[in-house]
Amino acid sequence: MMKREFIWDFDGTLLDTYPAMVQTFVQVVADLGGEVTPAETYQMMRQQSVGVAERTVAQRYGWNWHQLRAGYQKLEPELQIQPQAFEGAADVLAKVKAVGGHNYLMTHRNDAALTYLAQAGLQTYFDDFVTAAQPFPRKPNPAALNYLLDKHQVDRQQAVMVGDRNLDIDAGHNAQIAGFLFDYDQLVTVTSHPEVNVTTLTELLPLIG
Repeated sequence: MMKREFIWDFDGTLLDTYPAMVQTFVQVVADLGGEVTPAETYQMMRQQSVGVAERTVAQRYGWNWHQLRAGYQKLEPELQIQPQAFEGAADVLAKVKAVGGHNYLMTHRNDAALTYLAQAGLQTYFDDFVTAAQPFPRKPNPAALNYLLDKHQVDRQQAVMVGDRNLDIDAGHNAQIAGFLFDYDQLVTVTSHPEVNVTTLTELLPLIG
């Protein structure tokens, strides 16, 4: 199960962006006249996605979910101030490069993800990026992964998608590559059959080669 071509999710995988994401969502719901707890918000985001959280709460109150998304997208960058990298992120990224491998980013966040990576000292480890600036379908659709794999002529036997949710693993499998689940708080109800399931990024170090 040794891998050297790593495609990384961003939120909740490399950087802990969830605290500000949850704070933003709770505030926007309150501004619209509703109420949702941080715990419920976090669970929806971790187990599924921000989009699912938006649609779930909007349906609860009879709102147009686009209104909730607009408020979220406006406020989140103001609250997302220099998110911290998960322990071991730099070590894992560095080892991938040290063995002659490559790191690629695949995120639905906009180019702010690159700013956050740079602030955390991680951007230099990456060879290419896919962000929301490129109009790929959302995971688990494999289009963005296939784009990176084909562009860089990656051997899919050497490749893996690393993420913190089932949809990341499903996207990897849909692109015919392995999936490593980073379930740091063991909150995910695992349905995606990841080849590896870890609670710390440093557990990936022996699998790089």
